[in-house]
Amino acid sequence: MSTMTTLNTVFISHGAPDIILAPNPVVNAWHNYAQQRPCPDAIIVVSAHWMDEPVGITCGAELSTIYDFGGFAPELYHMKYPAKGDPKLSAKIQDCLQKQGFENQLHSRGLDHGAWIPLKMMYPDADIPIAQVSLPAGSLQDAARMGAALSTLRKQNILIIGSGGSVHNLSVLSRDNNTPAAWVEEFERWLLQSIEANHFDHLIAPERFAPNFPMAHPTIEHYAPLVVAWAAADTNQAGKRIHHAVTYTNLGMSMYEFGET
Repeated sequence: MSTMTTLNTVFISHGAPDIILAPNPVVNAWHNYAQQRPCPDAIIVVSAHWMDEPVGITCGAELSTIYDFGGFAPELYHMKYPAKGDPKLSAKIQDCLQKQGFENQLHSRGLDHGAWIPLKMMYPDADIPIAQVSLPAGSLQDAARMGAALSTLRKQNILIIGSGGSVHNLSVLSRDNNTPAAWVEEFERWLLQSIEANHFDHLIAPERFAPNFPMAHPTIEHYAPLVVAWAAADTNQAGKRIHHAVTYTNLGMSMYEFGET
C-alpha cells in the first residue's frame, strides 16, 4: 500500500467500443495519463452507461466484463478485463454517499464498456481494486452533489474517473466525413473556456450558457460524468484539457483533469 496521496480526478470521453481495436491517439492519451500519474490504490469510475435510483455501487470481489453494445467486430466480444472489487472500497463509497443524503444500493453487476474499455488501456494488468458507481437519476446538480460526496476519497490515493463524452449525439455520427460540424467545434470551445476559466456554475447550467447544448447532448448521461469528475476535485479551481479529438465526424473525445493540474 502506498502512502496517502491526494489524486487529481479525470474525465474521459470513451467513444465507441471499437476504439480499442486499432491504434488511436485517444487510447494513447488514456495510457499515457495512467503512466504519468501516481499509481492509485483503488479506482472509482462513474460511467454514462449506468444511471440508477438509488445510486448503485458494485460490490463483487470479481467484476464481470459487460458487453452492453451491439453490431461491432466479433473480437470485441471476446475481450476481457478481469477487474477485482473490494468490499472495503464499496463500504467507503456507501459511507460518503450516505453522509450527503444519497440513498444507495450495492450491486453484483460488472463493469460496462464506459468503464472497462478505458481501464483496460490505462491499467491493463487489472491489479487495482475498482468500484463502479452509477450516476444519480436526477439533475446535473445531483451529479455535482455526488461528486462532492466522493471528493474525500481522492485524498486516500483513490482515483475518481468520470467516463462519458464531451459531445455525444448518436443521430449525427458518420464514418464518411472527417470534418466536425460547426456546432461541435463551438460547443467544444465553450466547454474548454468554461473549465479552464473556472466557471463550474456555467458547467452545471449548460442549458443557460452553452451554445448548442441540446445538439451536443440530447440527453445528459454522457455529460454528467464530467460534472461528477470536477465536483469530486475542487469546483473553485479550474480544470485543464489534456486531450482533444473528434471521431465519427461529430463525437467529442476531449479529456479533462481536475485538481493540482
